[in-house]
Amino acid sequence: MAMIDIDRLTEAELIGINNRIVERLRFLSQMRAHSKMLEFKIGDHVSFWPEGRAPVSGILTRYNKKTVTVITDDGERWNVAPALLRKAPAAKGSGPRKHNVIRLPGK
Repeated sequence: MAMIDIDRLTEAELIGINNRIVERLRFLSQMRAHSKMLEFKIGDHVSFWPEGRAPVSGILTRYNKKTVTVITDDGERWNVAPALLRKAPAAKGSGPRKHNVIRLPGK
């Protein structure tokens, strides 16, 4: 790896390098989130533990850029980082109709 003497760089060069570093770090974070998302499918029953609250479980309903949307067993909507999710057993007596999740055939 090449060493860069940042003491010799101009302010504009430092800002340029900083912008590229931030962009690369965001990309790596998005790749990790996407990789984790692939462990789950739409319709999976998942759980997570929000800070300061009891564990929450529900159905994964949507993939977002950095999060997934979960509709809880109580009907709340949460956007959750995929790294916080765990697969959970389906709630007793639950089925696709209870959560209004309908699996559509693939094209």
